Amino acid sequence: MSLKILLEFAVVLGAILLGSRSGGVGLGLWGGFGVLVLSYFFGLPPTAPPIDVMLIILAVIMATSVMEAAGGIDFLVRAAEKIIRKHPRHITIVAPLVSYIFSFGAGTGHVFYPLLPIIHEVAYENGIRPERPIAVSTIASQQAITASPVSAAMAAMIAIFEPFGFGLTHIILIALPSTLIGIFIAALVQTMVGKELKDDPEYKRRLEAGEIEPPRGIKDESSGAKLPKTARFSALMFLMGVAVIVAMGLFPGLRPQIPRSGTLLPLDMATTIQIVMLSIAALVMLLTKIPAANVPRTNSAQAGLTAVIGIFGLAWLGDTFIKGNEKIIIGLIGDITTAYPVVFAFGLFFASVLLFSQAATTRALMPLGISLGMSNGLIAMWPAVNGYFFLPTYGTIIAAINFDRTGTTRIGRFVLNHSFMLPGLVSTACAVLIGLALVKLFF
Repeated sequence: MSLKILLEFAVVLGAILLGSRSGGVGLGLWGGFGVLVLSYFFGLPPTAPPIDVMLIILAVIMATSVMEAAGGIDFLVRAAEKIIRKHPRHITIVAPLVSYIFSFGAGTGHVFYPLLPIIHEVAYENGIRPERPIAVSTIASQQAITASPVSAAMAAMIAIFEPFGFGLTHIILIALPSTLIGIFIAALVQTMVGKELKDDPEYKRRLEAGEIEPPRGIKDESSGAKLPKTARFSALMFLMGVAVIVAMGLFPGLRPQIPRSGTLLPLDMATTIQIVMLSIAALVMLLTKIPAANVPRTNSAQAGLTAVIGIFGLAWLGDTFIKGNEKIIIGLIGDITTAYPVVFAFGLFFASVLLFSQAATTRALMPLGISLGMSNGLIAMWPAVNGYFFLPTYGTIIAAINFDRTGTTRIGRFVLNHSFMLPGLVSTACAVLIGLALVKLFF
């Protein structure tokens, strides 16, 4: 490996580190700066930005933002809250499954934040160590992204794999059961993690110091202001849009036939998702009379902008580096991945640790896997892109730690021995292994 490639890789790492320190859109902006350095100083030709992926994200975020402006996000949170409160003693199993479904339907892990105080309250008031459900639920909210038909990561997968004959149906057939079973196994393991709450030294210290009130017993009713009349309708409309997308992926005949290369072919799924999501957003705005000016002010719209900028810069940076050195990289890892294909999953995992994005990691590395001839096995390895729990710096992880007032959800002395490491590793490893078994079964 030449000094030039090492310096280029240092530029990639430096841009990611500076971006992670800035946070928010800083990740994408520093990614763009990295592209500048690679192209102007090292002579690497910039690749095309991931336009299809960004357009899908924008379309989905618009539908989500309109739903939020109409109260639909709050409606979904209340629904999730009722499910969690009905099974308080089994919250370590129920909460991550609800979190998974919540993120699966919305296509983003950002909708998980409102569930955190609910999970903490139900666990604490029942004397259950909050770390157990909180940590695995945080992981579940991210694992669901690599199965959701409307996530940015799925958009990247569809854009990359559909030309090779692997559409939404093939991807979901592997990704959905593998990630869901992986989360269930991690939840079972999590029920045995740590001391019981009453015996935890940090919790006892906080209790004795008056930093936290003792449990008062679980409440029967969920609290909160009354929802607007448009909340239920907007949520159902959004979920209907998700269902339509899934149906069109499962049954290509439902899509319009478009002439391409002298023959009629179904409209591609990337464009289908954009059309359906924008149409749902427009219909919800029309029927609920939500002012258009309210939409860009929602949390979903702001989070979506951050996601788009992140994909723009980071995926562009990673793709430029890999494409510019593709022959050398393939030569270095081709033999080992051919003999041991599962090694590529470790590459996906550690790339996601650096990129902080399933979609950016997918966009940057999956084309490389295809060029190595790994085809459908890559779909099984796809959940490995959920590795950014490894460093406890991501937004949902930081929020989860702060919401746990008992102090059981925490970062250890050695940084990597944090509460999310075990459920993250268990769920990811199980999802990949189950995915590989399903690939052999179906393909």
